[in-house]
Amino acid sequence: MLSIKRVPTVVSNYQKEEGGEATRPAGGCGRNCLKSCCIQDAKLPLYAFKKANKVVGKDEGKEAPVAFLDSLILGEWDDRMQRGLFRYDVTACETKVIPGEYGFIAQLNEGRHLKKRPTEFRVDKVLQPFDENKFNFTKVGQEEVLFQFEASDDGEVQFFPNAPIDVESSPNLVAINVSPIEYGHVLLIPHIFECLPQRIDRDSFLIALHMAAEAENPYFRLGYNSLGAFATINHLHFQAYYLTVPFPIEKAPTKKITKSKSGVKISELLKYPVRGLVFQGGDTLEDLANTVSDACICLQDNNIPYNVLISDCGRQIFLLPQCYAEKQALGEVRAELLDTQVNPAVWEISGHMVLKRKKDYDESSEANAWRLLAEVSLSEERFQEVNAMIFSAISASDKPDIEPQFPHEADAISSTSHLAVVAGSHECLVLQ
Repeated sequence: MLSIKRVPTVVSNYQKEEGGEATRPAGGCGRNCLKSCCIQDAKLPLYAFKKANKVVGKDEGKEAPVAFLDSLILGEWDDRMQRGLFRYDVTACETKVIPGEYGFIAQLNEGRHLKKRPTEFRVDKVLQPFDENKFNFTKVGQEEVLFQFEASDDGEVQFFPNAPIDVESSPNLVAINVSPIEYGHVLLIPHIFECLPQRIDRDSFLIALHMAAEAENPYFRLGYNSLGAFATINHLHFQAYYLTVPFPIEKAPTKKITKSKSGVKISELLKYPVRGLVFQGGDTLEDLANTVSDACICLQDNNIPYNVLISDCGRQIFLLPQCYAEKQALGEVRAELLDTQVNPAVWEISGHMVLKRKKDYDESSEANAWRLLAEVSLSEERFQEVNAMIFSAISASDKPDIEPQFPHEADAISSTSHLAVVAGSHECLVLQ
């Protein structure tokens, strides 16, 4: 388990709203931000990763030492915590594993509810243009940024503790999430100065996979929320944090649907409250990234909100189209679920229930978690329609071999998953 030191936490001057009082060093706008007014001559640590050409399986290769990227993230995150740059002390939040077959995790996080930045855009449009007048990551303080994350020029891992920021090349930055959910909660912001809206493309998704692979820590997962699926900032970013227990979604059984020409296996989640697809394998990391990002682009282009979980050091990716915000708008979500004020984004869908009320935390149960997540899922009919669109999009670029699997086949269900069913929730299962 990770050792977490609890320290007094205060809101830093750098998090005050623009126009608010802030005592900052002279120069620029006075906020030490990442915009042109303050970025000149600024320097940040640079982690240069080695581009991996092969998707390495769990049992391949020798046991690796503790990854430097892993220690870098944790060390820098602890430093920002000591400096009081978070909106609240997440290490003081109560957390428990809910009894049951799946082991849903409940956290009481009242600080996030009260202090998290509000959403500033429409929730019915997955693709919306970037608006520089609204909050974006160029407005954060430079002290919130941990390091730059770039591919190495010579193919070897390198670290530069004080590297210039090349604004023209628009680096990928890793910054703290000032409203954290868990220990080590960070943001990966690809090509920050290009000011890309919250939408996945092939290049940005590959960067996220490289980060997962480079950390080489199964407790470190990356997540992505599209607009309409509870992203709160329309500036391209992934989230990541450490949780030293399995996510329930990682334990759900799967059934293989197809395998692409490049070796990416696509499966369907079974016996889980949210219907979704699972991507694994591929001849290279880029093959896996391209297949998943093509599926994401298809959803974006068809205005279908979705969430993504990058698991198992980048080897396993969950793609989860959802419709909770749409149901909310239509008045189709039950009052008792709305009263929880839980917005089911990638972490909740994966089984880490971030609860905002003590009552909900005290009464948390597997049945309650299942009931909420079942409202997130597409219907079986709609899910199959969306799958058809996704496979068509992937086929257009990769021409996968369709290999339908049937329940009677010996390898139809992943042998690494358990088949437990939650009592009273059969209507939520993904059955064939």
